[in-house]
Amino acid sequence: MTATETGAELSFPDEVVSHAHVRFLELPLNAGKAALITLDNGLDHNKPNTLGPATLRGLERAIDTAYAEPGVVAVAVTGKPFILAAGADLKAMALLTKREQGVEVARLGHRVLGKLGDGPVPTFGLINGMALGGGLEVALNCTYRSVSRAAQGLALPEVFLGLIPGWGGAWLLPNIAGPETAVKVIIENPLNQNKMLSGGQLEGLGMADVTLDAADFIEQSLTWIAQVVRGDISVDRPAIDRTEEVWEAAVARGRAIADGKVHGAAPAPYRALELISAARTSSRAEGFAAEDEALADLVMSEELRAGLYAFDLVQRRAKRPAGAPDKELARPVTKVGVVGAGLMASQLALLFLRRLEVPVVMTDLDQERVDRGVGYVHGEVDKLLSKGRISPDQANRYKALVSGSTDNAVFADADFVIEAVFEEMEVKKQVLSELESVVSAECILATNTSSLSVTEMSSVLKAPERVVGFHFFNPVAVLPLLEVVRGEHTDDATLATAFATAKTLKKSAVLVKDAPAFVVNRILLRVMAEVFKATDAGTPVQVADNALLRLGLPMSPFVLLQLVGPAVALHVLESLNAEFPERFPLSANLQRLVEAGKPGIWSWDEKGKPYLDEDTAALIQQGDTALSEEQVVDTVLSAVAEEIRLMLDEGVVAEPQDIDLCMILGAGWPFHLGGATPYLDRTGIAERVTGRRFLSPGVASLPASA
Repeated sequence: MTATETGAELSFPDEVVSHAHVRFLELPLNAGKAALITLDNGLDHNKPNTLGPATLRGLERAIDTAYAEPGVVAVAVTGKPFILAAGADLKAMALLTKREQGVEVARLGHRVLGKLGDGPVPTFGLINGMALGGGLEVALNCTYRSVSRAAQGLALPEVFLGLIPGWGGAWLLPNIAGPETAVKVIIENPLNQNKMLSGGQLEGLGMADVTLDAADFIEQSLTWIAQVVRGDISVDRPAIDRTEEVWEAAVARGRAIADGKVHGAAPAPYRALELISAARTSSRAEGFAAEDEALADLVMSEELRAGLYAFDLVQRRAKRPAGAPDKELARPVTKVGVVGAGLMASQLALLFLRRLEVPVVMTDLDQERVDRGVGYVHGEVDKLLSKGRISPDQANRYKALVSGSTDNAVFADADFVIEAVFEEMEVKKQVLSELESVVSAECILATNTSSLSVTEMSSVLKAPERVVGFHFFNPVAVLPLLEVVRGEHTDDATLATAFATAKTLKKSAVLVKDAPAFVVNRILLRVMAEVFKATDAGTPVQVADNALLRLGLPMSPFVLLQLVGPAVALHVLESLNAEFPERFPLSANLQRLVEAGKPGIWSWDEKGKPYLDEDTAALIQQGDTALSEEQVVDTVLSAVAEEIRLMLDEGVVAEPQDIDLCMILGAGWPFHLGGATPYLDRTGIAERVTGRRFLSPGVASLPASA
């Protein structure tokens, strides 16, 4: 990073420059001359355009050149095929060491992109594909916007990372499309697992003026530009309701979403909401200036550093799993078997069906269960069809590929069979033993166990090397993590096939050692055990459960308990208690909940608020030692730090980064924490509890010169 104190222009080291190529052409319909600016970094489609300082200055020169050309009646900006731009260079953002540099980055973006909004001729943003953050802001700064119907990856994801849309988005979007759309795109979508929009959605949200087919998108856009310039088409946009009541109702909805997701623990969504609120009455210059200040503040925040660390894990480490064998060892998978036809097994069958597009056969103890499982898959396929996510031909093909049976002999020609039966060791041993007697010698046998030993499970087999843990997280279609468990005998070919299959399933696989509860469940159950310990000792239930929300976790421990079910939680806790009784004590209160058949601690009122009903309250027996919320948080985080250090010492994963990746992708730990280890490092808990940090100094934290 080049400092600006000496008067030198801000620059990012190793910036991959996206060049702004200007081409002058005659518009159709004799509409006149237009300038078409195309951003292109010269790399393949896996390397999207990014907007660093050199790229922005090049774009500025292109815009100036376009405006200066005699006879130009319109200026259009687009990107290389299927990509407009993926926003700012995030790796470089992490190198900023002074707030002033953050201000300069914001001002440079506003200066350059702002020229698209106040030039001598109308400007057109041609959204031909991916447009994230600053890439979408390029189009928002233009006078008009067209979008390809096939475009994917359209979003303003900044608050997901700990930033705000800082090149005009926070002021422009509410003024172009209204505060409701702004809240949806800037707050709601990013905080819902960074949800993206597709091209077909923008026009309905007021973010694009016309939606065009992908096949000849640029040509169609140029014709549309000609019609707009000639006056043949009048671009009419609905009037924005600027009454304070309507505007602030949208902002209040955004604040409720932020409270529900991060509970006040991350500053970015709240700063963005302040900007959206102010955009009702502020001028463009005032709005841009406010974005400058907000961006500069957030660039220097610990939350951004943690967010960028988490983003790098998800984008890089998740795609190159540590310890995975050579992919050339992987065997082809042309037929999949699923043992079990319950909800989890049915979700697995649907996933394999959609991603691998090979025959999938399910088995269970009786025909009724089998029919119910196959029926679930058919029903989900019908839902996809009704939503337009698959074609009628795809739906028919999927239904033809899935089948069921009560006879394991149907697995004789399967290449990959996964069991998803009851979480009981003897049951799973029996299933695997029966499978070995019917499948081929090359068939992989996978177990979806959440806590049991893969090594022990495979010990009854003649060929234990073919068994691998393949632990999905519920709901299977949503959570991207897959813990791939290597037993003591699992061979490289089996492991390579597991990783190759995970990639085809579009899951992020992390290699974990065959250790009790692996990674995610071991940490979550340690948290649960500590919260129950505090409750059993006398801490009020509401205090014990709400304490951790201040971290911005997706849900409290007892709400999570409601999701997974007390019986399942107790079962996993019992397996951990058998191995580590001192750290995973069994709660008598949890046992009573299970015995009484309770779905959890909380009941829910008509407004969706949790409360403790009389029957459940009568089951909970407590001592007289009550902890404060602060004490609960410290106790739980100290326990997590201890558990992570022990897991690393045991070699459960290769590095702390793998634990963070697991917690982000499998447990929904927020980006602004960066997973668990950066937060434990920067709060000093790691050193206090374990004697040392988990990560090297400077990783996921502010540089020393900040």
